[in-house]
Amino acid sequence: MDIVAHFQNARNLINLQSGLVLFSEGEPGQTMYVLMQGSAAICVGGEVIEVASPGALLGEMALVNSSLRSATVITRSDCRVISINRSQFDALVRESPAFARHVMTVMADRLRHMNEKLRNKVLGRPAARGAR
Repeated sequence: MDIVAHFQNARNLINLQSGLVLFSEGEPGQTMYVLMQGSAAICVGGEVIEVASPGALLGEMALVNSSLRSATVITRSDCRVISINRSQFDALVRESPAFARHVMTVMADRLRHMNEKLRNKVLGRPAARGAR
């Protein structure tokens, strides 16, 4: 799914300056974001685990299971994001199975990436073939 194209006509675009903390690990999350322009660092425990680029979903986990934020997101450049609250998220999932699958794919990819980091860092095992 081309998430940027899907949201290209959204009216709730927010401009953010470089170096801004969008949200912090451990905070309650009521909103997710779609990164439309720019880049942002996704950090866990102070370590950058991913650099998000346009089309990235940010903060989706907190909406999926009503949990605290599992990461901190800091803009690395001036960014434009779309804010999606819980009721908008629920409507998108109901109305667009492709969006729901995209969210699940993003979450699964991030989990696989973290598994690989754990394998490499803690267990000292080589990366699996075809891994990220």
